[in-house]
Amino acid sequence: MRFKKRLYHLVFVLLGLLVVTGVIQNPQLTSASLNRISQLTQQKKTNYHHQQALPPSQRQASSILTPGVRQQLGSNIAWNNAGAFIINNNRTNLNARIASAPYAVNHLDKQGRACQGDAWLNKTTRQYKKRAATGNGATDWRPAGFLQAHNLKSGYGHAYDRGHLLGYALVGGIRGFNASEANPANIATQTAWANEARSKNSTGQNYYESLVRKALDQNKQVRYRVTDIYDGKNIVPAGAHIEAKSSDGSLEFNVFVPNVQNNISINYATGAVTAINQ
Repeated sequence: MRFKKRLYHLVFVLLGLLVVTGVIQNPQLTSASLNRISQLTQQKKTNYHHQQALPPSQRQASSILTPGVRQQLGSNIAWNNAGAFIINNNRTNLNARIASAPYAVNHLDKQGRACQGDAWLNKTTRQYKKRAATGNGATDWRPAGFLQAHNLKSGYGHAYDRGHLLGYALVGGIRGFNASEANPANIATQTAWANEARSKNSTGQNYYESLVRKALDQNKQVRYRVTDIYDGKNIVPAGAHIEAKSSDGSLEFNVFVPNVQNNISINYATGAVTAINQ
């Protein structure tokens, strides 16, 4: 009985609050208000994701095309209007007609920096499981220059990701390859935009990886190479030179994703971040 009395009392209090706030007195108004709140919430979410997806301007992206970087990319560099650059008319010299088992290898440069990932891929190399399920979960290890900045506005809320050369979803199925986020030969400091952006209007590395993922899922064989480009002795790469070519010729691209983000500027010699457009 005591429990029932308490329950009745609680219901009575809740009904009183509803009356005071107008839910019972004006249910139509309340329904409209709730719908409006839902619309505003959805709009804010949409705006937030839109801001995140915005690519850098051509001016900002071009700021890292120093003479030293251009020398490594060649003279045929064209803006793609979506944050990245097309190299050599999107053609690559990769040999995709090879007879070999799938492989993935990394290379360090003379300064010990993560420099290149080279792979021959097919559907067996794909990894569909989450990192935690394969022992490649979160890590505290940080690559050189990983001076993180949080609470950024007007775009991604953080500055850096642990940027992979050869992506986990592409090579995680290759036995013996270290696909973790703590492999110093496969991970470098990369902006959130350069790593995560994946739409046709905002072509970060994830966008180009998605093209390779789709090709592999269609049982195609793909030669794939990612080369981090550094300007001089800087410890943070200026960007990622990404090339792919399928054995049947249906997939081919040659692009450069600049390591920039529209709400930060970077000291590539140290990794220090300065917020902009706040």
